[in-house]
Amino acid sequence: MLPSRPGINVIYSSGELPELKSPYLICGFPGSGYVGKMAVDHLIEELHAQHLADIYSTSFPPQVLIRSDGTADLMKNTIFYSKGGSSTDTSLLLLTGDSQPANPDSEYLLAEEILDIAARFKTSHVFTLAAYITGVFVENPRIYGTATDTDTIKSFGERNISTMDGGSITGMNGLIIGSAKLRGVKGTCLLGETSGYVVDAKASKSLLETLLSIVGVSVDMKNLEKRAKDTEMLIQTIEQQMAGRMGQSQQQGSATNRPSDMGYIS
Repeated sequence: MLPSRPGINVIYSSGELPELKSPYLICGFPGSGYVGKMAVDHLIEELHAQHLADIYSTSFPPQVLIRSDGTADLMKNTIFYSKGGSSTDTSLLLLTGDSQPANPDSEYLLAEEILDIAARFKTSHVFTLAAYITGVFVENPRIYGTATDTDTIKSFGERNISTMDGGSITGMNGLIIGSAKLRGVKGTCLLGETSGYVVDAKASKSLLETLLSIVGVSVDMKNLEKRAKDTEMLIQTIEQQMAGRMGQSQQQGSATNRPSDMGYIS
């Protein structure tokens, strides 16, 4: 294995790399609503993806996370892989993480480290999954997208993806596809519409369904659908509380401002 960059330590689960056929790299970093991370975590679980490597960085928060089994673990990013199954021969590299780096220099280093790993499998397309934050609750979350090549952009209309035509995508979700472009690798960022107020499984489900239609993979969505229904119930509770407060404010003669419809990205 090649040496890691300064401040980064990559620990592989095996000395031998698995044989994968030009896999897609799909990244779900933690961010607002956990929209992207939840989608990738669901893929990992449903595809029974195998562990490839853990990536540790001195730029991650100095703390340990307590896992569901009671054990403590340093903050890390983890890459899993799937060779496909009976219904598809599509190979995937799936990145999930506990944190994003705390400073720009470390973000660049981590992005290059992840792309180096993907390059060993001749990955030709990188996807990042993110949140498009509007500050309002919606019944049917829309999916927004940007890509590093025009052919991919042209395909968005077929899948009801709204093409972004301005703004920027900060953090790892933008940096990885931008860095991939410099390597001659296609990059696409898909963003699920979310209020930004809750862990939004509903937006995550819409985002994952769109991604799967692009990469040609199908998985059982029942667990994510259940979490999406839980999100709906939580949103209904919040809306009822907000309506109650609004009524009180109006009785008291206070002005109430509607949240802006202008979205931003995480």
